[in-house]
Amino acid sequence: MIPLAFHLSGRKVLVIGAGRVAEAKWKLLLDEGAVVTVISPEALVSIPDAVTYLPRRYHAGDLDGFVLVIVAVGDNVVNAAVVAEAQQRGIWINVVDNPSLCDFYFTAVHRDGDVVISVSSSGSAPALAQAIRDRIRLLLPRHLGEVAATLRRERDLLHAEGQSTEDFSWRERIEELLTEPKARI
Repeated sequence: MIPLAFHLSGRKVLVIGAGRVAEAKWKLLLDEGAVVTVISPEALVSIPDAVTYLPRRYHAGDLDGFVLVIVAVGDNVVNAAVVAEAQQRGIWINVVDNPSLCDFYFTAVHRDGDVVISVSSSGSAPALAQAIRDRIRLLLPRHLGEVAATLRRERDLLHAEGQSTEDFSWRERIEELLTEPKARI
């Protein structure tokens, strides 16, 4: 497994299922700007206006045009059909209750601005990944997002002056920013 971060803003993502687990996934996707469609014969949770909802069962061909698919139905027949179509089309798929059918796993995430801390158990124990994420979060400075924003501005200034940032000693600057009080950044 290689941890990756995907830019999904404006990208079409399909969620099959409309229960509590599916809801958690589409909320994450919407927060990242994905264009989310949900297919489910019934909605067990409220579906926001930002989601295109198709109140029916999955049919072959439904994956057309999507870059990512999440299946949260708990039905092995549906899972197998969607996995087969996704593999045929080369679409990344996550079957929430069966890690062996997944091309990717959702991770336990902590965000502070542009800083993203992600913990995975490779789908074997999501609650463990969440517990580890929470322990890590408690150890981190509370202004990492501001530090990242400051470093971005400084890198942009160097680039605007025609300088390379490759040879700059960022570690020293990072340590300086991490130890400065929040108000001075």
